[in-house]
Amino acid sequence: MNKLAANLSMLFTEEEFLKRFKLASDNGFLGVEYLFPYEYKKEDIKNELDSNNLKQILFDFPAGDFSKGDRGIAIFPDRKSEFQEGVHKALEYAEYLDCNRL
Repeated sequence: MNKLAANLSMLFTEEEFLKRFKLASDNGFLGVEYLFPYEYKKEDIKNELDSNNLKQILFDFPAGDFSKGDRGIAIFPDRKSEFQEGVHKALEYAEYLDCNRL
């Protein structure tokens, strides 16, 4: 039995994100992780997890605008409120997806 989680940000990138859950399951993974789920509805992600009998293992806090080079915002005093909003959003997703690691 595979005890590794499929990182859907790195694996199966030939497919659209939500289709990668089935590919992970089809390839023997029991859990998934990825960088940022926030452009997708948490309900859609939960549906993919449940439909494919997968466990959400971990995902990352919002890190700012990745396309503009942001790789985290917690160290910037002028972005404190953005960081706090991101933490709340991450916790909302984590609770809904039954994910214990951020």
